[in-house]
Amino acid sequence: MKKYILAITGASSAVIGVRVLKELVKISEVHLLISSQAFSIIKDETGADWSGENEDAIQKELRRYFKTKNIYYYSENNLYAPVASGSFITNGMFVVPCSMKTLSGIANGYANSLIERAADVIIKESRPLVISPREMPFSAIHLENMLKLARLGVKIVPPVLGFYHKPKDISDLVDFIAGKILDAMGIEHNIFKRWGT
Repeated sequence: MKKYILAITGASSAVIGVRVLKELVKISEVHLLISSQAFSIIKDETGADWSGENEDAIQKELRRYFKTKNIYYYSENNLYAPVASGSFITNGMFVVPCSMKTLSGIANGYANSLIERAADVIIKESRPLVISPREMPFSAIHLENMLKLARLGVKIVPPVLGFYHKPKDISDLVDFIAGKILDAMGIEHNIFKRWGT
């Protein structure tokens, strides 16, 4: 079974990160990192309350919610987590959504949290990293940070809407963006109708 790291940071569009997670747990082991700011956004956007007293309680709730044992949760301050080491082999990492703070930390090698450290490891080990930066408009600082990462091979996949699949509701739009994010990692899925099909 493949292993992926998924980080959900404190930016709007956490609902897309949750949708990506829903697909990933069907086919892989997911090592999940959620920033402290993201919990309230997830609750606001999806209704899911995953805040808990500790890592074990949150992991138990996530496994119950998604009906799988394929989720391993680590708090953003747990720099002893397996994903903080290059010797822990994964097939890649997603940061969905990626706040501008996290983008800056990753682009500048700051590694102040587990999310930034895990991304730093992915880059240094030349493994695939997909980030979905969530801000609008982008400033020159944001764009420079994205360019720096893109030059290192990181795939930058902002949540840009498409309409050729004739979305009927918000969930169709979320599925489209989540699907494009999965496409960037080369993961097969059928959560949106593709052009010409």
